[in-house]
Amino acid sequence: IARERSGGGAALKPDSALVDLFPVTVKKIVRRIEQAGFRAYPVGGGVRDLLLTRKVGDWDVTTNARPDQVAGLFTRVIPTGFEHGTVTVLYGRMAIEVTTFRGDIGYGDGRHPDQVVFLDSLSEDLKRRDFTVNAMAYDLQTQKIVDPFGGRKDLKGRVIRAVGDPIARFSEDGLRPMRALRFACALDFEIEANTFAAIAPTVGVFRKVAIERVRGELLKMLASKHAARGIELLRQSGLLAEILPELIPTIGFAQNQYHDHDVYQHSLASLHHARGDAVLKLAVLLHDIGKPATAGGPVGEHTFYGHEKKSAALAKKILTRMRFSKADRKRIEALISNHMFHYQEESWTDGAVRRLINRVGSEYLADLWEIRKADARGGGKGKKESLANLRALDRRLKSVLAKDAALKITDLAIDGKQVMKILGCPPGSQVGEALQFLLEQVLDDPSLNQTETLESLLKKQ
Repeated sequence: IARERSGGGAALKPDSALVDLFPVTVKKIVRRIEQAGFRAYPVGGGVRDLLLTRKVGDWDVTTNARPDQVAGLFTRVIPTGFEHGTVTVLYGRMAIEVTTFRGDIGYGDGRHPDQVVFLDSLSEDLKRRDFTVNAMAYDLQTQKIVDPFGGRKDLKGRVIRAVGDPIARFSEDGLRPMRALRFACALDFEIEANTFAAIAPTVGVFRKVAIERVRGELLKMLASKHAARGIELLRQSGLLAEILPELIPTIGFAQNQYHDHDVYQHSLASLHHARGDAVLKLAVLLHDIGKPATAGGPVGEHTFYGHEKKSAALAKKILTRMRFSKADRKRIEALISNHMFHYQEESWTDGAVRRLINRVGSEYLADLWEIRKADARGGGKGKKESLANLRALDRRLKSVLAKDAALKITDLAIDGKQVMKILGCPPGSQVGEALQFLLEQVLDDPSLNQTETLESLLKKQ
């Protein structure tokens, strides 16, 4: 897991410098609770990210006040999880989760505690948290970090370490191993050896986690600039086989003289160069998973005819299993199934360019360009020529798009109702076939997209 790193340990802000960085709303909530005779502390990821000078995503507060006592102190409160000690306080434009000091007993479903016991000790509350870097609180009164498990030291050393016994932590919550990898990926930290070693023995608990939660962690991992490292950590830990088993056959699968890497390493290299959101990066990661199943010829000289269609089919299986939205599935499948094309400026007519746009969908063109650029940069040999070719096609596409020609059926000058009237046919496949026939003509010659002309073409076919 360890690798060469430049720059030494992380530079952290001193404790006293943090007090002015907390949002006024967080301070007001803490002050209100403490004025009522309780103690309250900002806790967890917000404290961690302030120390690292990172943007804070969510703010959390922990307190010895019980949930009903917290709810009684504020006008707008959502009972997010009263039974688990959590209420969400709506204050100004912010929503802050306030949770009572607690201890968790039993994790029968591998994700949530079977029973929660409210406590009066901050250190006991911090003891139940996942990693040392997330088990810190900030005392606004003393302006000091409360850090009983060495989180500040691990932040400085750039280490993800479980609080206490890592097997116990991972046995409580099956998502924690993947969170460890995701934090290492997002923060560019190492994972402490015993913490990493605890992942394999607790994989049975990981399997209990709802696929939607796994999907969320995977997308957060892909959103980071170290996404390729995150996927490799998944492989090293054994979790890749649990989450994306379709990637396993690509590991060590040789390509040919045009590639510097095997299929898996090429996918990681492409992912490293990918720019875009997490869904686009997932398309990059999966764009060649069909290669092992479509390989032909001797080892080292493989051909992969039709691998893009096989890859899209495997991606569809993955996306369905992980319950991605219909929009995400459509986007990823369109990008993967169309990522293979060989542009030749001399032989491609404008009609061929318009057919590419029609096939991919104009809304996905920018994404497709990102995949092709990442693919070229991750391929090694011939990448300069590939990128130059792609830039030439990009210029050609912009020129064709500027002509405002019909690119899809809905752009035609007639619609299905007119087709049924002309052909005297009922709704059905014949109408769709007729419209597709007309579009093929118009893609070659946009000047044909006139109502009278299209009607004449229909009558002649």
